[in-house]
Amino acid sequence: MRRTALYSRSTPRPAVPTEVDPPVQEAVAESPEAAARPARHQRAGAFARHPGTLWAAIAALALALALPDTPWRAPAQRKLTQDDINAAVMHTLTQKTLPSQAARAAAAVGPSLVRVEGDIPGRKGRKGPAEMGRGVGSGVVIIDNGTILTNLHVVQEAESITVTFADGTESPAAIVNVQPENDLAVLRAQKIPDDLQAATMRSTADLLPGDEVVAIGFPFGIGPSVSAGVVSGLKRGFKSPEGGQVMSNLIQFDAAANPGNSGGPLVTMDGQVVGIVTAILNPTPARTFLGIGFAVPIENAATAAGQPPF
Repeated sequence: MRRTALYSRSTPRPAVPTEVDPPVQEAVAESPEAAARPARHQRAGAFARHPGTLWAAIAALALALALPDTPWRAPAQRKLTQDDINAAVMHTLTQKTLPSQAARAAAAVGPSLVRVEGDIPGRKGRKGPAEMGRGVGSGVVIIDNGTILTNLHVVQEAESITVTFADGTESPAAIVNVQPENDLAVLRAQKIPDDLQAATMRSTADLLPGDEVVAIGFPFGIGPSVSAGVVSGLKRGFKSPEGGQVMSNLIQFDAAANPGNSGGPLVTMDGQVVGIVTAILNPTPARTFLGIGFAVPIENAATAAGQPPF
């Protein structure tokens, strides 16, 4: 009679052979080939555990990884070519409408644009005991402490000056310097916005006829207004029909400018100021734009503001 097997937590010992009936012994008897099979398995396991076999397998794996055409390796990424980049750019240009260069230039200098108003005696309007009118011009912030460039003729006769910044902040302003030979005046605002931005100025040394420019200001008090054109010429002279003042070394341009644009910036397509709009050429009494405007180079304007030349 067999005993019931007992289990414990100790390591089990080999079972003691028990008497087996002859029919069972015949059922479990193995053929010579089956008897030899465990020996082969033992030799294969010993071979696999041999250090030399392990290093050989590592070397074979490294060689397979180094081969470029191994089927199961991930394909290498193709390098982008200039044609790929050009195709992507053209796709973007055809699928999306981008701002024009003039719009980007105006946006760059827009936060620095200033509306300049002066109370001038003798003009139509009533303010206090004297006849006074309000002349409107333009200006541009060149230092973020409230230093503004404009034309001298915009503020020369004004008894008081008010400037309005791009964010709507209004402030009284005073003239701190003038350069009559270039019709320039430097103003200083008493109150400025917290985030006031100064325009970036650019030398005219590499400016050429045909370069695109925009004129930004308040023509006839309307604005800010933006007009686009090109530089028509350099080192031009102009004689004011009113005061007879002669100015030289001016930038000639054909972007539309009218009364009220005076003192505003002339801006290149990279959003940098190259001049201060100062006059338009019109031999008729209409004083409107006929296609020729003039701007004082920014080198002169920077000198008027006490800034070092380029």
